[in-house]
Amino acid sequence: MAALLEVHDLMKYFKTPGGMLHAVDGINFTLNEGKTLGVVGESGCGKSTLGRTILHLLDATGGQVLFEGRDITNPNKSELHRMREDMQIIFQDPFSSLDPRMSVCEAIMEPLILRGGMSRADMLAETRQLMDTVGIAARFENSYPHELDGGRRQRIGIARALSLKPKFIVCDEPVSALDVSIQAQIINLMLDLQEERGLAYMFVTHDLSVVKYISDDIMVMYLGQMVEKAPAEELFRNTLHPYTKALLSAIPIPSIHDKKKRILLQGEITSPINPKPGCRFMARCQYATGECACQQTLVECSPGHFVGCCRYEAVKYEAINNMEESK
Repeated sequence: MAALLEVHDLMKYFKTPGGMLHAVDGINFTLNEGKTLGVVGESGCGKSTLGRTILHLLDATGGQVLFEGRDITNPNKSELHRMREDMQIIFQDPFSSLDPRMSVCEAIMEPLILRGGMSRADMLAETRQLMDTVGIAARFENSYPHELDGGRRQRIGIARALSLKPKFIVCDEPVSALDVSIQAQIINLMLDLQEERGLAYMFVTHDLSVVKYISDDIMVMYLGQMVEKAPAEELFRNTLHPYTKALLSAIPIPSIHDKKKRILLQGEITSPINPKPGCRFMARCQYATGECACQQTLVECSPGHFVGCCRYEAVKYEAINNMEESK
C-alpha cells in the first residue's frame, strides 16, 4: 500500500535571543490511508508544532513532506489552496477556535464559501448534512458557540474539518478540554468517520490511555525528536526507550488494591536551544553512559519498532528480569 503521507527529516526551528530553538528536529514517518498515528510526549516536546508544520500553518525550516507521492514541502499559493481540501486540522480548544460572531450553521459553511463553486442552497444542504453526521441537532443551527457545551463545540470543529472532504486530519489534542464522558463520544465519532470515509489521522495527545485506544502506530517525542515509534500494542507490550517507560508508568491503574511503580525522572532538562549532539534525554536517564553523548540514530529493533537509544538492550534486559522476579 502506497503511503498517503511521508515525512522526511522534517525540521522547524524558531529564532530566539539565545539562539535557535529546535522545536521539531529530524522527524521521519509514513502514514497510510485509513490509519491513525498517535503522537505523544510531555508539553513542549513539539507535538503540535509538528502537525502545524506538516499542514503549512508554520513554514518548515528543513526536510521534506510528500502527500500522495507529491512534494508539498514548499507549495505556491494555488497549490496551498488545493492542499487545504485534502489536509485539515481539529484544534485543541473548541471555543477559541470558533468565531463567536458566527452561528453553528455559518461556522460550518465558511470553508464551503471560501472554496466556492456551490450555490447557497447547496451549501446550506451540505452544512445540515454535516451537522447530522457529527451529531449536532438541527435546533442548534442558529446557536452561537457561547450557548453550547464543549462537546457540541468540538463537533462543530470536526464538521468544519470534514466539510471539504479531506483525506488527512491533524487532531491536535481534540478531547483534552472535554469531560471524560464527552471524550468517549467524540473519539467514537472520529473512529466511525474514519471507517466510513477512509480518513487518516495524526492524533496529538498527552493522554496515553486515549492514544492506545485510537492509534494504529504511536510515536513518542522528546524535545523535538522521535525517541520511539511502534504499533500501539507492541509499544505497550515491549517498551524499549527509558523515556517511554517513564511515560507509561504514569498511567493510573483503576484499582485500589494494585500498586504501580512510578518512574520519577530526575536531573536537568536539556535546553532545546542550540542542543548539543547526542541523546537529549541522557541527563535524566538512569541507563546513560558516555556512549550516549554521541549522535543518536533510530534503530529498527523489530519490524516497525524504532527506538532512538543506544542502551535499549539494557532497558529490555531489566524488564525481562523484573518480569521473572514478579512470578
